[in-house]
Amino acid sequence: MAKTIKLSEENKDFFDHVYQVVRLIPHGRVTSYGAIANYLGRKGGARMVGWAMNASHTQTEQVPAHRVVNRLGLLSGKAHFSPPDMMEKQLIAEGIVVIDDQIHDFKNHFWNPLVEL
Repeated sequence: MAKTIKLSEENKDFFDHVYQVVRLIPHGRVTSYGAIANYLGRKGGARMVGWAMNASHTQTEQVPAHRVVNRLGLLSGKAHFSPPDMMEKQLIAEGIVVIDDQIHDFKNHFWNPLVEL
């Protein structure tokens, strides 16, 4: 039988690295879970980045999780905000247009940590 390790214990350093990258996303820009995973050497680790975003509210230093969307620019994490429309409101406040839970002109707002950092 495999040993069960709590996700937060096993991946604490990875989560911390995710938070560091997310804090670097400029105001008015967004990135994807997969782009962060690729930057951190975890290609295919988008879901893990999503788990980190879900836990980001536990951080003492603010993590702008609203700037992380899926690879198509969809606000796939909005259900984890309270209230659920908070993610969209935060993006709109930064000048990003959101239509039907998707970033309008996603390519021009996309911030790729592999290129930018």
